[in-house]
Amino acid sequence: MNDDHAALSARIDRTNALLQRMLAEVAKTPSTHAIFVDAGYVYAAAGRLVSGTEDRRSFDLDAEGLIEALIDKARTIFADSRLLRVYWYDGARRRIHTSEQQSIAELPDVKVRLGNLNANNQQKGVDSLIRSDLESLARHRAISDAALIGGDEDLVSAVEAAQGYGARVHLWGIESPEGRNQAEPLLWEVDSQRTFDLDFFKPYVSRRTALPYEATAVRPVRDDVRFVGAQIAAKWLVARGREALLELLPGHPYLPGSVDQDLLVEAEGLLQYSLRGQVDLRRALRDGFWEHLQKQY
Repeated sequence: MNDDHAALSARIDRTNALLQRMLAEVAKTPSTHAIFVDAGYVYAAAGRLVSGTEDRRSFDLDAEGLIEALIDKARTIFADSRLLRVYWYDGARRRIHTSEQQSIAELPDVKVRLGNLNANNQQKGVDSLIRSDLESLARHRAISDAALIGGDEDLVSAVEAAQGYGARVHLWGIESPEGRNQAEPLLWEVDSQRTFDLDFFKPYVSRRTALPYEATAVRPVRDDVRFVGAQIAAKWLVARGREALLELLPGHPYLPGSVDQDLLVEAEGLLQYSLRGQVDLRRALRDGFWEHLQKQY
């Protein structure tokens, strides 16, 4: 019997020693934080605060500079923690990166995650992406703190999911000229709140002095507009592929609303001329677009 007690006591001592070593290792492991940015919220709130408009076409956002500033701010707030990465959530047609989004994705320690963008330029699926990442990272103990920059009430479930696995969620917001730009239920759920003011965002937002085209510009001829339509069709085909072309062809001569809107905006940029209300030029643009695609079929 004494031998049994001695063996049991020895096992308990070994277990306690193992636990002490594990706790010592955990104590030496630095905390980890990540930054989750709802780009739609940032563009709308920062644009409104600095340039007085939420229209992305009316101002430029220095995303690289802003991300660096957010990383520096997190380094100060989470002094004893290391950065995992910055997650940048935005919308895009068919989830195909724009040139701006590609540039952001190439930044170190940044992961761009894309939801869809519907015909009304509304983001779809971004909140679910944020929830998925927050919950997964918290569940696997990859982060201890999450800085969330957003304002949508739909993010409440993402906060609750992360907190359920022991992560602390800190809501960062952007000063609003009038009222709040973050949902109250979201403010209630997070572990802490912080708001950045005009001085913080001013260096990274600049209003464009003019639209990409001027109303006084020389009116292009139909052949020039038709050629631009063909140019855009060539880019569209490279980006979306033959399957998308086969889906589009049965609708000739009509284009889906989202495709037609993208065609219009890109053409106006290339022509430096507004095609709004120019029925004959809009028709020439679509004709050029269709002619190129039909030649490739």
